[in-house]
Amino acid sequence: MYVKGIADKQVVKEVKSRLSKIDIDGILESGYIEELIQDEDYTPFPTIYNTERPDSVSAGLLEGRVAIFVDGTPFVLLVPALFIQFFQAAEDYYQRADISTLIRIIRYVAFFLALLTPSAYVALTTFHQEMLPFGLLVSIAAQREGVPFPAVIEALIMEVVFEILREAGIRLPRAVGSAISIVGALVLGEAAVQAGLVSPAMVIVVSITAISNFVSPAYDMAIAVRMLRFALMFLAATFGLFGIILGLILMILHLCSLRSFGIPYMTPMAPFVSSDQKDALIRRSLKKMNTRPKLISEQNVVRERSNDEN
Repeated sequence: MYVKGIADKQVVKEVKSRLSKIDIDGILESGYIEELIQDEDYTPFPTIYNTERPDSVSAGLLEGRVAIFVDGTPFVLLVPALFIQFFQAAEDYYQRADISTLIRIIRYVAFFLALLTPSAYVALTTFHQEMLPFGLLVSIAAQREGVPFPAVIEALIMEVVFEILREAGIRLPRAVGSAISIVGALVLGEAAVQAGLVSPAMVIVVSITAISNFVSPAYDMAIAVRMLRFALMFLAATFGLFGIILGLILMILHLCSLRSFGIPYMTPMAPFVSSDQKDALIRRSLKKMNTRPKLISEQNVVRERSNDEN
């Protein structure tokens, strides 16, 4: 589904071409389609947006995107998908611009906290102790005095345990799943500290990371952060802060190389499109957002009715 006169003809043609090339004996869910038509197979980042909200699909159609419906599933695919799209929620446009901007900035901050907090802790406590205030350094050293593992092993243990608890909470019945995952995290965290396997500071770091990861409005982007977090932890354990910076540079290069149905994934940041900054890191008022994204909809870019309809 697309809106004729708004959607880019080349994108529509490409979508139809990729769908026509699918040769499989059955499609059970929209995730099959997503994997078969995506631009890049070897990337943790989602290049196709999926949602079960009708308002999000309608908003995407009005921006010039193409929606793909699959019989038997409530999830709809939207293409092309951009990096910033996974930090935008439908509720952003139902509130005032200043409130939505604050919430969106919090999402970006939470993204970097979920990505970098464990690796930064490992790097600072292992290689760069001089960067910590003396009082904090003494407190962390006292907490880790009886811990037999290095910081990276300590972080891996807590992260893996939390991922197991999260997955167990999803598989359990809804009535007890969330309760067991929360209680399990508290009990195991306290028991691990009492047993001397991890330090209290590491429990705090993992808790901040997990809470920040839940802030993401898109589940696919949250999973990408969870995978990249382990890679950054290994780089931090090997090279310290230099490893984290190297990992971030590689991640940014990879993001800039991605495309979603011919549209650069990092639009409107790279390439920089000044007219689209009104709904990127911040959200301006609806009066100012009177044009559609430039690279997504190259025709009928003004969000207004025609003179005949007026």
